Amino acid sequence: MSLARRHRDRILAAQSAASAPDGGAGHVPAADLPPAAGATNAMAADRAAAEIALRLTHDLRRLKEIKSIDKKVEAKRLMLPEYISWVKGLFEADKGVGTGTAAEVAPTVMVWLIDIGEFDDALDLGEFLLRHDVAMPSRYNRDVATVLVEEIADAAIKVQNAGETFPLAILFRVDGLTDTADMHDEARAKLMKAMGVELLRHAEDVEAQEAPTALNHALTALREAQRLNDRVGVKDRIKRAEKLLAACAAAAPATEQGGDSAA
Repeated sequence: MSLARRHRDRILAAQSAASAPDGGAGHVPAADLPPAAGATNAMAADRAAAEIALRLTHDLRRLKEIKSIDKKVEAKRLMLPEYISWVKGLFEADKGVGTGTAAEVAPTVMVWLIDIGEFDDALDLGEFLLRHDVAMPSRYNRDVATVLVEEIADAAIKVQNAGETFPLAILFRVDGLTDTADMHDEARAKLMKAMGVELLRHAEDVEAQEAPTALNHALTALREAQRLNDRVGVKDRIKRAEKLLAACAAAAPATEQGGDSAA
């Protein structure tokens, strides 16, 4: 996509979102602009929205035909640049998405950003969608908060199961954005598990004097995951954290005694 086209998409999305009666991407009311400008801007905005809608329909059809998850992810990575400028325009207007093209495009882009691992950008968009109470397209069968929690937690757990780390800052941000949202306990349990796993990993790496606090933070998350879903798979990690915490407690008197003798 050329720079000029990106700029055009961003401006048209911002103009249409800011001017549409329902607060979302639609046509610019001619009454708000000089006659010639009103007609021109409305036509341009409608044409841009139609192009985006047609592109999304085509891309969703392509994705449905791809069987491999890895190939789907790579396809989304290649498709996303065609939508980013449009979505940036919605951000700039900060008026929501209405019920037109943007209501379908913006939530879809959020999911695709999660799928390709661009979690910060996905959360920026998710925060926008939550702030404007935007619904997910019906094909997702969940609301924005649940999609953010479940999809990012699943991504984290997949990485953790492979023995790698996942950014705690991302998990904390998801929790902060969705902590008041009503959702199934199983979804929230996944997020608490992912947080607990990373917190436990952190606790095992900190200095001895910091370990008890870090371990208690990990246990809080892991126990909450267990409470929400007793089959979430954290029992062994809870036992490990409790064992490490007990070891810290047992070592504390010896340390203090050694300090007194030295004095």
